[in-house]
Amino acid sequence: MPAGAGNFSRVVLVFPLISLGVAAAGAQTYPVKPIRIISPFAPGGGNEAICRALQPKLAESLRQQVIVESRTGANGIVGTEVAARSAPDGYTMALIPSGHAVNASLYRKLPYDTVRDFSAIALVGGGPLVLAVHPALPVKDVKDLVALAKTRPGELTYASAGVGASGHLAGALFDVMAGTKMLHVPYKGMGPAITDLLGGQVFMTFGTSLSVIPHVRSGRLRALAITGAKRAAGFPEIPTIAESGVPGYEASLWYGFVGPARIPPEIVRRLNQEINAALRMPDVKDRLAGQGVEPTPASADEFAKLLAADVERWAKVVARAGIRPD
Repeated sequence: MPAGAGNFSRVVLVFPLISLGVAAAGAQTYPVKPIRIISPFAPGGGNEAICRALQPKLAESLRQQVIVESRTGANGIVGTEVAARSAPDGYTMALIPSGHAVNASLYRKLPYDTVRDFSAIALVGGGPLVLAVHPALPVKDVKDLVALAKTRPGELTYASAGVGASGHLAGALFDVMAGTKMLHVPYKGMGPAITDLLGGQVFMTFGTSLSVIPHVRSGRLRALAITGAKRAAGFPEIPTIAESGVPGYEASLWYGFVGPARIPPEIVRRLNQEINAALRMPDVKDRLAGQGVEPTPASADEFAKLLAADVERWAKVVARAGIRPD
């Protein structure tokens, strides 16, 4: 054996152990600088409100500053792309809604792959939309609506916050599953959509509980059903669409945190753990309830499976309904 070969062998054998030690130390010290949460929608909406509800809890548990940054545009695509292009070190996350899964088939070309370019971190939760009609529409339940819509194809209008918005997709899925053909009327936000619905310019909406339920309780709108798989705890008297005549229907909203692909698994686990712990806090639950969101702590893998399944499910609806962005 050449002189010094024994020492060289010992160095080679020890080096992997040193590398593993350095990696473990890095995971233990995370985070060492501020963490950025990107909200890809306009300030003042539900997306930012959820970020703000979790921000102080994560800052406290992670012992590091957490910054919420609004990066808006193109139905959430602009801010989401920023997250996808960030360093995969756990210092940048984006809070995405379920519309992220829809964008994969709604837009012909995205600047990222909806699944492969992201690390799923944590599911925040979600809730159903509410199918509500103007009281002048002569229907009392979903069966009445389906029957009327079939006698007046293309005439019954439903308002949404825009092409590809959750309410639009919920209506498109309803048409596909109920065999109806209603007319979608897109607005620039849920506010003007509700205003026109209250004024009788459109017949109905698939709206968030936050935007619809107060008007239902005041008697200015009539709630026919909710889009969830089960009745909502906040208004259990309203049945689901599935139990009201369209079996298997379900189109709930959800929100979740993602980061760029290839974030180290130990960092994903840490973030998932801290987000889930925050979601279980009573004051956070109350703030999310105010946005119509029911916290649903889950593992990163469970969230990844939900995202992938929704990409596939909504692709079929978009294709069958022929939906295209404005």
